[in-house]
Amino acid sequence: MKKLFFLLIICSTSIFAQWSSASIKLGYFVPSATSGGFIIGYEGEHFFDQRVSFGWSIDWFHKNYVDESLVNSFNQYYSGIGGTTNELRAKTNLNELPVMIHVSVNFPISPRTKGFVTGGIGAEALLINYNNFDNPSQSEFKAAFDFNWRIGAGAYYELGSRSDLLAEVDYHSSNPSWQYEVTDPVTGVKRTFERSFNMSGIMFRVGVRFFF
Repeated sequence: MKKLFFLLIICSTSIFAQWSSASIKLGYFVPSATSGGFIIGYEGEHFFDQRVSFGWSIDWFHKNYVDESLVNSFNQYYSGIGGTTNELRAKTNLNELPVMIHVSVNFPISPRTKGFVTGGIGAEALLINYNNFDNPSQSEFKAAFDFNWRIGAGAYYELGSRSDLLAEVDYHSSNPSWQYEVTDPVTGVKRTFERSFNMSGIMFRVGVRFFF
C-alpha cells in the first residue's frame, strides 16, 4: 500500500512538472514618466512542480503625452519663442515593449485559490515618435533601450481543471534615455538635451491562464 501511495505521488508530480501555461493579462500601468494608461501582456510558464514555475513575458504599453521636463528645459533656453511652441515640440508618442524572464512561487490559500509571488529581469525597447525642434509639425523616430526588473504578487482562482482567473500587482523598474542636439534658430548655438523616460511604476492587472 505504501509503495502504491508513493508511486501515485511521483507520477502526479512528474505529470504536473510537464505542464505549461499561457496567460493573457490586461491592466493599468502608472510609470513615473507619464500619466497612467492601458497595458496588455502575454506570459508563458513551465511548471517544475506544484509550487515553482519559470517563464517569459512580453507587454505593450502605449501613451501620447507632453514631456513636461522637456518643456521646462526648452523654456529655460528658448523662453522667447513661446511656451505653446515648446509644448508642441515636447509632444511624445511612446510605445514600451518589455521582454522578461521570471520565476514564480505559488502557495495555497483555499481549495480553489492560490497566491503567488514573482520576480523577473529582462530588457525593453521604447519606440518614440517626437516632434522636430525646428519644425514641430514634422515627426521624428527614435528607439531607446534599457535593462529592467519587476516584482509582484497576486492570486489565482481556479475556473476549471485547466484554466485560472488571476489578479496581480507589480512594480516595474526601468529608465531608458537618449540624447540629441538642437540648434538655436537665432544664435546658431547647439545644445544637447537628454530625453530620459523613467518607466518605473506600479501596474495592476487581471487576466486568464490556460494550461496545456
